[in-house]
Amino acid sequence: MKYMGKTGFDCDKYARIQSEKIAERIDRFGGKLYLEFGGKLFDDYHASRVLPGFEPDSKMKMLLSLADKAEIVLVISADDVETKIRRDLGITYDADVLRLIDSFTSVGLYVGSVVITRFAGQPGAVKFRSRLSEAGIASYLHYPIEGYPYDLGMIFSADGFEKNDYIETKRPLVVVTAPGPGSGKLATCLSQLWHENKRGIKAGYAKFETFPIWNLPLKHPVNLAYEAATADLSDVNMIDPYHLEAYGETTVNYNRDVEAFPVLNTMFERIYGESPYKSPTDMGVNMAGYCISDDAVCREAGNQEIVRRWYAAQCDSHSGIRNAGVITKLSALITQAGIDLETARPCVKAALDKSEATGGRPAFCIELPDGRLVCGKTSPLLGSASAALLNSLKTLAGIPDEVTLISPDVLEPIGRLKTEILGHSSPLLHTQEVLIALTLSASRDANAAKALDAIGGLEGSEAHSTVILASQDSSTLRNLGINLTCEAKHERKKLFRA
Repeated sequence: MKYMGKTGFDCDKYARIQSEKIAERIDRFGGKLYLEFGGKLFDDYHASRVLPGFEPDSKMKMLLSLADKAEIVLVISADDVETKIRRDLGITYDADVLRLIDSFTSVGLYVGSVVITRFAGQPGAVKFRSRLSEAGIASYLHYPIEGYPYDLGMIFSADGFEKNDYIETKRPLVVVTAPGPGSGKLATCLSQLWHENKRGIKAGYAKFETFPIWNLPLKHPVNLAYEAATADLSDVNMIDPYHLEAYGETTVNYNRDVEAFPVLNTMFERIYGESPYKSPTDMGVNMAGYCISDDAVCREAGNQEIVRRWYAAQCDSHSGIRNAGVITKLSALITQAGIDLETARPCVKAALDKSEATGGRPAFCIELPDGRLVCGKTSPLLGSASAALLNSLKTLAGIPDEVTLISPDVLEPIGRLKTEILGHSSPLLHTQEVLIALTLSASRDANAAKALDAIGGLEGSEAHSTVILASQDSSTLRNLGINLTCEAKHERKKLFRA
């Protein structure tokens, strides 16, 4: 994805040198590497927003270059089965494990097994394991370890790693990944290293974590944007003191890795006899910083991400999802980055002005990649986001504003279907419904066809709504590559929102 039509990251270079470094790490450990994969392998929209040019599936493409050497091990906590939700997709973690298996296998990556961690007989986990078995997917159980990660005596006892199932792996690169944080990836890697060493098999550990980028300044907007993305986890970027002491080199890591390193280092010494690493930075394999081709573009993209996260936190707080501490943290990051909220997003003021001009009704503004601002207002048939989307396509295609792309004769029956048959409270068409209607119109109207052809030009746009949008609209706009923010208020006061 580009930022306002500009690229700041060399994706091809990244795929090449990242895969080379992983191959080097495999050789360093005698031909077997457990690679803890932080973040998302697929759909990494955060990285694509703050590093314009980084595609959401860039990491997956990089891994495909090592496909003949790699196998995937997916990790899920028994406590999260059926309960924890991936908010960006709206599905539970166990459903996401199945989705990821399908996604990996569809592109030619080998999924070796699923590990259910912290297993203590949870019914949902038992049911999920049966489902995996029925699908022919190998699964293993790892158990809670009292005192983990600090009680090394317990960890290396018969009630510790030894109690865990040994994961049968076949390939030199074992990518350990999960639906989200807190699944137990690191503990799975460490347990497996202990089992491999016990069997006389040489194996190593490394971590693949894109953010923070270790060789960018601590307060670089891209690194600050990572803090913004993890504000609810209380992650803080910091100078890696172990790396500074060992090498005299200033690098950036984050607090949890720095805090955990002494314990991890001691574990490595117990497993290997001596630790292969002198710092948390040493453990990582991350070449992203070397692939930034335009620092100014990435700085601005990072700042924009911080602002978007601030608006998202405001909306979440209004909806009762997050606490005030997240907003406080994001406000502090805005100050650190020197961002002026009044001028950071021109689409915000334009949307608010449009709403005021229409008597306070919901309004929407899209800032196109070339900087042009296109607004939309709520009408009897269209929501403001849908109106702005059609207006933007007309602008991109050079179609006069007065031209109607979709006849009311098409829109009105859809509205009646929604309210009279499907039971919706509003006849207004969502953005996806409008695009479907536009597609139908394009078969018989040249202007509609021209507008539809221009849809790729929306990628990298910024947008703002004066009300919180429905999830259907947010998802559609994200799929179009439009970065959305909303004012923290709903169009109508309702206690239940689907």
